[in-house]
Amino acid sequence: MEHAPLILDVAGTRLTAADRRRLAHPLTGGVILFARNWETRAQLLELTSAIKAVRDDLLICVDHEGGRVQRFRTDGFTHLPPMSALGAMWMQDGKGGPGSGAMGATNAATAAGYVLASELRACGVDFSFTPVLDLDWGGSTVIGDRAFHADPRVVALLAKSLVHGMLQAGMAHCGKHFPGHGFVVADSHTDIPVDRRSLKAILQDDAAPYAWLRSTLTSVMPAHVIYPKVDSRPAGFSRKWLQDILRGRLGFDGAIFSDDLSMEGARRIDGRLVGYADAAVAALQAGCDLVLLCNQSLDEGRAVDALLDGLAERQAQGQWQASQDSESRRVALLPQTLPQAWDDLMFQPAYLQALEMLP
Repeated sequence: MEHAPLILDVAGTRLTAADRRRLAHPLTGGVILFARNWETRAQLLELTSAIKAVRDDLLICVDHEGGRVQRFRTDGFTHLPPMSALGAMWMQDGKGGPGSGAMGATNAATAAGYVLASELRACGVDFSFTPVLDLDWGGSTVIGDRAFHADPRVVALLAKSLVHGMLQAGMAHCGKHFPGHGFVVADSHTDIPVDRRSLKAILQDDAAPYAWLRSTLTSVMPAHVIYPKVDSRPAGFSRKWLQDILRGRLGFDGAIFSDDLSMEGARRIDGRLVGYADAAVAALQAGCDLVLLCNQSLDEGRAVDALLDGLAERQAQGQWQASQDSESRRVALLPQTLPQAWDDLMFQPAYLQALEMLP
């Protein structure tokens, strides 16, 4: 049975022979792009076409949220607002006349989703890791203005509007970082954040958007945060969080991505430093369908090869089993419609109207 759980990166603006070999590996399910993979729209389209020429079912992903997390910013790409700008619009409700406030904010969120997805798709990108569903508790610098708002109800409604726009443009999406990264101050890229609140408090506030959006979200990414009152493992390596709570209690049936396995928050499991292959197995055993390894293709990509070889070896040893359900969830994230070409998009009424509605 096929199951391609790995999302890898590529080093540069064009594929190398080593990139092609890794992308052709049966365990590779997709690619995540970064700013270093970008020069121009024409170059990006060449790169995405070359990736699809290796395997047309590879999922081409990017972190493209708006604000400071937007990988492609030049050669015509719209500078999207940070999500906090939509939350600020919401707070103007009743102060600016008709069309302002909550309705204006939800319309602007739909417009942002449509612009984001249609521009990416015109360049051959399939999928963006957005929206951030974390609450803005005011202390987290890594989340900060990436969050819509402090109120989970506002977050859920603005996120639902944003993903509506993305789906109109034919793109799936990812709610992150389950069950919530906004309360902790530490950054899981460089640290292992710990959130000591009770399960009840987390479900009532931070995780509430996931419950409300369970039939809307196409995928979810858990946080590399430890919630010791619930489990000693970070959420992305915890069966309790992913199977019992997200799948069981909240009823979510879409794809689950691990966050980047190279982040500090993913390197220590049960108090010990682990390698990438062991971290990937732990994430898959906990209930992730797909696992990401980012920024490791540089320096000849030895870490990527070690992960591919290590995961294949552990599969042969029976340490993890391929999952048809996981593979079906991965394939479901691929676009089902043809994208608009960029030049056509520039004259499309829906796109032009969406641009006007952005804050």
